[in-house]
Amino acid sequence: MIERYPTKKIYVGDVAVGGDAPISTQSMTFTKTSDVDATVEQIRRLHFAGCDIVRCAVPTMADAHALKEIKSRIQLPLVADIHFNHRYALIASEVVDCIRINPGNIGSKERVKEVVKACQERDIPIRIGVNTGSLEKQFDDKYGQTAEGMVASAEYNIKYLEDLGFTNIKISMKASDVERTVKAYRMLRPKNNYPFHLGVTEAGTLFHATVKSAIGLGSLLLDGIGDTMRVSITGEIEEEINVARAILKDSGAVKDGLNIISCPTCGRIEADLVTAVAEIEKRTAHIKTPLNVSVMGCVVNALGEAAHADVAIAYGKGKGMVMVKGEVVANLKEDALVDRFVAEVEKMAEE
Repeated sequence: MIERYPTKKIYVGDVAVGGDAPISTQSMTFTKTSDVDATVEQIRRLHFAGCDIVRCAVPTMADAHALKEIKSRIQLPLVADIHFNHRYALIASEVVDCIRINPGNIGSKERVKEVVKACQERDIPIRIGVNTGSLEKQFDDKYGQTAEGMVASAEYNIKYLEDLGFTNIKISMKASDVERTVKAYRMLRPKNNYPFHLGVTEAGTLFHATVKSAIGLGSLLLDGIGDTMRVSITGEIEEEINVARAILKDSGAVKDGLNIISCPTCGRIEADLVTAVAEIEKRTAHIKTPLNVSVMGCVVNALGEAAHADVAIAYGKGKGMVMVKGEVVANLKEDALVDRFVAEVEKMAEE
């Protein structure tokens, strides 16, 4: 497992963020929050997809007042996303589990102070959300839309909350490109121990958002940076959770489910490997036990990979072997290999 940077543990509802808590995944509804039924339906979809924390936009007074009923009908911790009007944050703070504000656009210090007081009274955290597109004027003028400007803004707002006696904080610093995002998080990380919410904002459609997030968030996770995260995708909300969980798993930040090792397509393959791997993925999707499994299509690398896998198939021409912990347990025709392989995986997961 990757050694994570030691951070303070806070709570968003019943979900711990930071410290020794698992890295949580987040998403955001795209309904009008005032449409309670539609918003609740999206939150339920996210819940079943495996989301840990959900955020709702609150751009109107009607949205702010809708949060109470939404909260009463969902199980996920609820974060209110507030911009420009601090009164919405005051209303939201009465029912939600966290307030996300960009202090650069929330208004005067007095207004921020009111929000802090409301959160203190209910012991709910504030997420300081810094985006390159909405830096305070003094930082934009001095640094432009740079990582240095983002860090300066974050430090300024952290100090302001600390001066008010408020330390129930998590921090995000998002840009629409990978380089600035990663640089900002790396610059700020040694300067405090607050938990970080990771994300590359405005990342685009599924393909581009997946690539950007895998590079950016994966790099930070490998550095031990990150306590909660969102993959921002222009598209279906469940995909945000699917991609986030894949990044966590494939970066080694969490151990969850099967790590399927399969060879790339090449002229040496002696079986219908594409179909076999697709079937195995489908039939083992329910398994959460962390196991390394190998599905290899020819003898060149199959035995080497199988020796280190928990369960493996080594295909030959028209037949193959199923191996467990490097030992051959079955020598079968090709059409029987997947069934035996899945049975061995399920057996090991149960054990």
